[in-house]
Amino acid sequence: MHIGFIGLGNMGAPMAHNLLKAGHQLSVFDLNAAAVESLVGAGALPVDSPTAIAQGNAELIITMLPAAVHVKSVYLGEKGLIASSREGVMLIDCSTIDPHSAREVAKAAAEHGNPMLDAPVSGGTGGAAAGTLTFMVGGSDADFDRAQPILAVMGKNIVHCGAAGNGQVAKVANNMLLGISMIGVAEAMALGVALGMDAKTLAGVINTSSGRCWSSDTYNPFPGVLENVPAARGYSGGFGSDLMLKDLGLATEAAKQVRQPVILGALAQQLYQSFSAQGHGGLDFSAIINQYRKDT
Repeated sequence: MHIGFIGLGNMGAPMAHNLLKAGHQLSVFDLNAAAVESLVGAGALPVDSPTAIAQGNAELIITMLPAAVHVKSVYLGEKGLIASSREGVMLIDCSTIDPHSAREVAKAAAEHGNPMLDAPVSGGTGGAAAGTLTFMVGGSDADFDRAQPILAVMGKNIVHCGAAGNGQVAKVANNMLLGISMIGVAEAMALGVALGMDAKTLAGVINTSSGRCWSSDTYNPFPGVLENVPAARGYSGGFGSDLMLKDLGLATEAAKQVRQPVILGALAQQLYQSFSAQGHGGLDFSAIINQYRKDT
């Protein structure tokens, strides 16, 4: 299949590489020329604008963009993907944005005759490279069935979450919980160590008791507890604190639209906002534990 791919950042580039490895033909665009060249070296065709991709021979177009403002800029308007695409070309947005924006863009696509899915991902850059991402997909049953073989090239778990925008609902709810749970684990680990307990022993107790969660047993924030996690390498790599702050902001803004209280989510947002304001936004989100440790 001829696929257009727009957005070749830390997540988009490995996703696009996996599509090429599976034998698909790709036309690619990104503002970063080096990112485009890397894909061209692997067999992709460079294109000079999103409009050119839409006006080309792509049977399906995938986007992976930073925020809702970028998604709207690329999809909407006189020269946007929707206006420029042939009727029937499927559009899949893998960006993480708010559900309202996802539904707005999907509505415009449907009115133009283009089926569209919102399909944000979970699994990080490692999952993107390995092709083991989880896709949370919003859209019709028929469109989901049509897109599933393509998404399966890039991911291991492809979950249909319901109608348009529901992929984004699942993503913001999951990441809000992740931010809250990481803060909880950070507080508990810092407390135990401050009271004189060995961090690895404490983590072992938590991970065989009722406090166990992904943030404690797979991604523990205390240095020395686990290998091959950001805490073991000075909190470099992984999922940046500024990215967590962005996702918590999406969750709290979406909650306002439906007047749904997210008290812990809002508190988590404020903690990560403070952490970012201190200049730590580039560190992995598990570095939030440094707000609690007395030895840092």
